[in-house]
Amino acid sequence: MKIKSIVLATHNSGKLKEIQELFRGIGVSLVSAEKVGVKEEPVEDGKTFSANALKKARFLQERKKLWVMADDSGLCVDALGGAPGVLSARWAGEGAPGHKWVEKLLSEMKGIPESRRSAYFETAAVLLNPDGRDPGFFMGKVFGTIACEARGVAHPRLPYDTVFIPFEPRGNVRTFAQMSPEDKNKISHRAKAFLQLRDFIKRWNKDSKNS
Repeated sequence: MKIKSIVLATHNSGKLKEIQELFRGIGVSLVSAEKVGVKEEPVEDGKTFSANALKKARFLQERKKLWVMADDSGLCVDALGGAPGVLSARWAGEGAPGHKWVEKLLSEMKGIPESRRSAYFETAAVLLNPDGRDPGFFMGKVFGTIACEARGVAHPRLPYDTVFIPFEPRGNVRTFAQMSPEDKNKISHRAKAFLQLRDFIKRWNKDSKNS
């Protein structure tokens, strides 16, 4: 059976919009969990991005027997031992607004020289079929450095974009928040993971056995 619609396990409108852009043109609609009536979210207590992504996908799939996908993403800073990592959205306190995430990060990085401000964003995406079996995992990373101050305007739920300067394209000095959505989607961690997932869906839908 072809994949015609997928529910994304998120209530983050910024994330949904990014992924909808990546999926444009493949004939698959993408809607949020809230759109299908699932407003609850699981506790994200996994030790890895993959574990959290799978937990979110299974939580949604158990409630709606549909094609579902989920991701977990975060910022890992080398000088902070990989923090905030899987705690990226809760590092500044449960429910803290995005600007507090950035304030805490810049405070923790105060005095750290440019040569030691390396970091990377990581995304783990997972796709589950309606019976919940055989999850497919898709990974993406983008490497860069942490700016000394916030620059640009980011979606409220993607605040680290204002301080992350990706190394791509070569010679880049812009933060994610200073890039156009099109430029960001060419290189971002989420784009790398979900473009792999998109290609999987395209191959699935072209397979005559699933038509």
